[in-house]
Amino acid sequence: MNASLEQPRVLIVGAGPSGLGISKALHTAGVTEQLVVDAREVGAAFQSWPEGMSLLSPSFHSNNFGLTDLNAIDPFTSPADFLKTQHPTGPSYAKYLQAIVSQFQLPVSTGITVKSIKKEKKGFTVKTSQGTITPDYVVWAAGQFFSPKDRDFPGAEHAIHNSQVKDWKELQGESFTIIGGYESGVDAAINLVTLGKSVRLISRGKPWTVDHPDPSRSLAPRTFDRLRAVLRNPKLAPLLELDGDTTIKEIEKGDGFWILKDQDGFPITSMTQPILANGFHSGLGIVEDLFDHNEHDNPIFSEEADESTKTEGLFYSGPALVHRDALFCFIYKFRARFGVIAAEIARRLGKEEVEAKLEPYAKAGFMNYDLDCCTDCQCAIDPDETDTPTPEQFQQA
Repeated sequence: MNASLEQPRVLIVGAGPSGLGISKALHTAGVTEQLVVDAREVGAAFQSWPEGMSLLSPSFHSNNFGLTDLNAIDPFTSPADFLKTQHPTGPSYAKYLQAIVSQFQLPVSTGITVKSIKKEKKGFTVKTSQGTITPDYVVWAAGQFFSPKDRDFPGAEHAIHNSQVKDWKELQGESFTIIGGYESGVDAAINLVTLGKSVRLISRGKPWTVDHPDPSRSLAPRTFDRLRAVLRNPKLAPLLELDGDTTIKEIEKGDGFWILKDQDGFPITSMTQPILANGFHSGLGIVEDLFDHNEHDNPIFSEEADESTKTEGLFYSGPALVHRDALFCFIYKFRARFGVIAAEIARRLGKEEVEAKLEPYAKAGFMNYDLDCCTDCQCAIDPDETDTPTPEQFQQA
């Protein structure tokens, strides 16, 4: 699955959903002088997901009725239709991405590592493991999965990051400590508890009690469903301990045990290697310095087209995207800007009738210019508490 390394006008780094989604949108806009490169394979991050992990957002084939599958990367396809499943596993979703490349003949070249990117007076000089590329524009879409926060605090190197686990069944031991209570932490806990292991889940806050209108700031409904199933099961519920409002500041390695110290210096002993489920870095990697950063050291993207405010012609697409405190970290979120980026690049390259060509993207929500997008959800009535109790209420029941 290797395209020619001819000099493209647009270079896209990353052959995951964001990179391929941008590539397809650019192609639709009339930009064929493009190349997608990846150090690994198409959908490599999804291929590396632990056994038992699947997409949180549900897939459903409703494209024909104007409602695109939430996990689709273009308006014309559906993972649900292709894979015949609602929550694809990582490897199966990678097959969907590979099918996109094949179906639309996207110019992808794998096994190419980008070593450096330098901004020139006109365009860029990009040095790779297979030679130098000199595109006019670069779209960084490398993702985050291979940039785990595994050195986030003293002693973190003594733990294993959840992204390094291939199969939860392979972990030796009967009792585990997980650091991080958001999606990946809860997913790890549920998988281990289902295997009959006891788990202490340690979280800075209490995500399992948060009700936030932005689905990126609270647990997904599917995660709540899975947690409900565990906490309502009299055999499994005693195996899971939810330890909220606790921040692990340090890990010390002993002889066959590990000592975790919280914000008060209180020691917590784990007889198995602690599991880090604390997320990932932005994934910008070698282009980090080509972006401005805010006071929280987060990269800044232009509101017009997710372009670097420091380096003209360098765009970003992927889960690290943030605008006006709204997180675009799910596929159905960051894909809303595919058409925006593609249109901007196509216009700069002098392509004609760009908006008309991208009309299907605009209609399907892949071309969202409204950055005051929905961050609040008002229902006519409050849900019945008996229908949606919190996990803490489950434990008391």
